[in-house]
Formats: sequence, C-alpha cells, structure tokens
Amino acid sequence: MFKKFMSLEWKQFRRASYFQKGLAIKILMAFVVLYFGGMALFFGVGVFFIAKKAIPDVDPIETVNKFLIFWFLFDLLFRYFMQQLPVMNVKPLMVIPIKRSTVIHYLLGKTSLSFFNILPLFIFIPFSIVLLFHGYPVLNVLGWFVSVVAITLCLNFTNFLVNKNNVVFYSILTVLVVFVGLEYYNIFKVSEPIGSAFNFLYNNPYIALLPIGILVLLYKATFSFIKKGFYLDDAVSKKVKEVNATDLSWMNRFGSVAPFIKNDVKLIWRNVRPKQVMMMSFMFLFYGLFFFTQETYKEMPALLAFAAMFITGGFLISFGQLVPSWDSEYYKMLMSQNIPYKQYLESKWYLMVFAVIISFILATPYIYFGWDIYAMIAAGAVFNVGLNSFITLFGGALNRVPIELNVKAKAFSNTNGFNPVQLLISLPKIFLPMILFYIPYKLIGFNAGLISIALSGVLGIVFRKYIFNFIVNVYKKGKYKTIAAFSEKK
Repeated sequence: MFKKFMSLEWKQFRRASYFQKGLAIKILMAFVVLYFGGMALFFGVGVFFIAKKAIPDVDPIETVNKFLIFWFLFDLLFRYFMQQLPVMNVKPLMVIPIKRSTVIHYLLGKTSLSFFNILPLFIFIPFSIVLLFHGYPVLNVLGWFVSVVAITLCLNFTNFLVNKNNVVFYSILTVLVVFVGLEYYNIFKVSEPIGSAFNFLYNNPYIALLPIGILVLLYKATFSFIKKGFYLDDAVSKKVKEVNATDLSWMNRFGSVAPFIKNDVKLIWRNVRPKQVMMMSFMFLFYGLFFFTQETYKEMPALLAFAAMFITGGFLISFGQLVPSWDSEYYKMLMSQNIPYKQYLESKWYLMVFAVIISFILATPYIYFGWDIYAMIAAGAVFNVGLNSFITLFGGALNRVPIELNVKAKAFSNTNGFNPVQLLISLPKIFLPMILFYIPYKLIGFNAGLISIALSGVLGIVFRKYIFNFIVNVYKKGKYKTIAAFSEKK
C-alpha cells in the first residue's frame, strides 16, 4: 500500500500545472541538501579535534555531551519554522476502503525521512567513526549514537504537537533563551548536569533503551493525535466561533486605504499563521545583541549596518515578503471588485512603515551601546521605509505561493513550501545596506556611510509615486497568473 501511495503522489506532482516550477525547486533543494550535508560532514569529522583543542583537559565526548541540550532545543525551534509536515491529499482517501491507520503510518514514515532527520546523521555518524578510530569502546559509542538518533526522531514527532500548540513552542523558546543566558553569564552552568546525564548514558549503553521507549510513546501519541481528527466530517465541517469585534474606526484617517489596513489587522489578529509571523518579527528586535556585544564585529561595521537594518525590518521582511499570499484564499474575489491596485499595495506599505516606526521606538534601549549604534539603527529604519519596503512589495509580484490561514489544515495540506523567489529577492535586502554603507565608509568615514544608507531611503520616499506606479504595473501584468496559482490546490 505504501508503494501505491508513493505512486499517487508522484502522479499528482508530475501531472500538475506547476510541475516544471516544482521540479526546479526540488533540484534547487537537492543542491541545498548537498551543500549543508557536506558542511555537516566536515563538522562531524572535525568536532572531535575542535573539542580536544578547545578544552584539552576534558574528554571530547564529555565536551560534546555538555552542549547536546542546546543542539536539541535549537533543532526543535528550527523545525518549528522550517520543517514542512507531510503533505498528502487525504480527503479522497477517506471515502475509499483504505484503513486510516495505514494512511497515518505512511505520513509518519514519510516525515521520518525528512532532511531535518537526515542532516544530524551527517554529523553524528562521522563523529562516532572518529571516536571508534581513537579507541573508544564500540558498545558505548553505539549506544550513544542510537540514543542521539532516537532523540532526534523524538523531536520530529514532537514537532507535530508543537506546531499545534503555541504555548509549548514559546515555552521551549523561553527555556532555550534562559539556558543560553545562564551559561553565557556564568550564573549557572546548565550544561554541567545535563552533560553528566549524557555521560552516564554513554557509560551505560543499555540506557539507550530509554530514549527508544520515549520515541515509541511519542510515535503512538502522534498517531492518536492525527487519528482523532482523521474523519471526513471533521475535514469538511467548519466550526463556528464567536468573533470579538474590534473598534478600528481610528484607522479611517488613512482615507481610501483604511479598509485594506483594517482587513490586514483583522487577518493578523484572528489567524494563527500571521500571529506567528508577527511574534517572530518581534524577535528581530534582539538581533543586534548578537553583533553589538561582540568586539569582533566592531571591526566590521558593514555587518553592523546589516544588523541595524534587521532590527527595525523584522515585520517588513517576514510579513511583507508574503504579500499578496496572505490574501490568497479570497484573492479572486478581491480582484473582481472595482478596487485600484495602487490602494491595495499602499495599504500594505503603510502597514510595513507603521511596523518599522514601532520597531524603531522599541529599539531605543540600544542607546546603551552608544549614539553611533543608535544612529545606525535610525539610518536602517529610513532605509527600510524608503527602499526596503518597495523591494519587498516588488518581490510579492513574483510570489505566487498560496497560504492557508486555517491552522487545522497544516498537517495535511500545508502549501507554504520553499519559494526560491523569496530567496533571490532577499539578496538585495541583505547586501544593499552593507554596500551603501561600506563604500562611503572606506572613502570618507563612518558618518558618510550612515548618510548614504539614510539618503537611499529618503530618495525612495521622494520618488515614491513613480516607484509605486512601476510596482503596480508589474502586479497588473501578473494578475491572472497569480489568480490561477492561488486557485490551484497543491
């Protein structure tokens, strides 16, 4: 039966109108997998020697065991944002005589072969081989390796549950931040007791049965969780919830674009996916802490300019890059109305500008690092308003990946796949502020670099009318292609 499922998925992919695009994406993803796999392989071979050189008085396996907890917590967070849960068109299968358990087992087996589960093998297999070459006991290394793989698969199935529960996710994020903070500031070495636990596991290989047992329990829990909602009536019925109306009349001051801004605010407030994006964009405010606290980066001001832009551009980048995908579920209806495209795009621009201003105000505590840093953040904010916002809107014209706002559909019909267009459009967002700062900085000085970044944003605001007209024409040319892409069910 599993072979039949794979055949059906291949036919669905091959016969779809987006076959060529999907094939190109898969080829690109294959290169990405090879690249990161190669990097992980080199790291897996070298981590033994790196640990031995960094802390020569401590056994490398003990050093690695200390920091495994941070690897696993980061792995779980990375999965939450990047790992796509298995996609399969299950509704047609619900009306034919196929056992639900068979379909669910196939879905869980498919996600076990995810890139996120294979990548750790490129690290831990070479590391284990290096341990064996250096005379470590075979049974101990094997037990340790099996335990690490079992924990990795546990994270895979935990991701099913975390994706459905934001409370669990934010709890894990809080734990990770607290652990890193305690470790970094030497308040309490969290790695010591956890490292001792992994050392005990290494010294007693039979303990590997414990993570294997937890893996079996998590598999069963995930199976039951999916099976509970695996009914045709549950898939097609819609639950009616009480809607709390919010007074947004104060937005009427924005004139003709006010209705669109209201719709976007309601979309963010009432749907889980845009809420997650908004919360993730809030984390960008802390991006500067990774750069401004390190002496190394003070000698690389171009990277500081990049960080300064990111601090105020979190919402613009994370939310703005998915315009108009946020409206994909009703985009056809929206485009059938007598609505000027310019008003629609201006509303998105105003929303992004408002978010940049709020982020700049919240970034005020960065004055602690000096007025030069704060001036750089201010220049980055002007760049985001006057230039980066238009680059983001232009990228939206090339983005035709629909988004399903209903979180319940995420496990079986997630259409938020990888989009290479977003990757290409992100390149000028990353490198342009660095180039605009670095050239004047090297030729004249630091202040010249700041003025260059800010001036680019001011010019964008001055020529806003002409830039908008250009972007509107791009959207109009691809209007019907966008409608067709959003209408297609993948």
